[in-house]
Amino acid sequence: MIEINKWMENYLQLLQKKFGERLWFVGLQGSYGRGEATPDSDIDLVVILDDLEVSDIEAYHALVNQMPNREKICGFLSGREEILNWEPADLFQFFYDTKPMLGTLDVLLANIDGEAVDRAIKTGVCNIYHGCVHNMLFEKSEDILKALYKSASFVMQAVVFKKTGKYMHRQKDLCPLVSPEEERIIDTFLALKAGRTPEFVPMSAALFQWAKNKITEQE
Repeated sequence: MIEINKWMENYLQLLQKKFGERLWFVGLQGSYGRGEATPDSDIDLVVILDDLEVSDIEAYHALVNQMPNREKICGFLSGREEILNWEPADLFQFFYDTKPMLGTLDVLLANIDGEAVDRAIKTGVCNIYHGCVHNMLFEKSEDILKALYKSASFVMQAVVFKKTGKYMHRQKDLCPLVSPEEERIIDTFLALKAGRTPEFVPMSAALFQWAKNKITEQE
């Protein structure tokens, strides 16, 4: 298992050496950010510069190539003005699932209102609905199915936030706060995450039906 604090210390030193005061924000997302990492987990990084040019993308690529565990590095690279003007519905998950390592994203909160949360939910379930139908018709991929269940767990976080005003970082904490149908979706996601072999037809059908119900439900 990667010692993420030591790894991040080395990473931050390289970033500061390369970009200096141009670094506006650095964060950690995903399972390492939540403290739930396993040996298979990616290192999901967020880096925001004062301004991002093509040369910076190339420089950042060279920088991460110097890091150990390069094959696990993924994430998000942006300029400051772009993220400040990003679609607010996308910023909901981005803000709450990012652990700050340098700087703060608090300025984004002004854009993440109730309407943005509603759009995050609606867009998420529409994408899952489309993904389920496409996968059931054409791809028939277990990996796509697992990814769709992961996406559904993110939608549940927005659903619970809308209901309670609290963001639950751990999906298992969502279960007492959602409907029985949604709890079954979360339980399936957690089982798949733990290594359960997908049952393609019933799991696809359950996810499709949940997304269909969510799209058409009356507020």
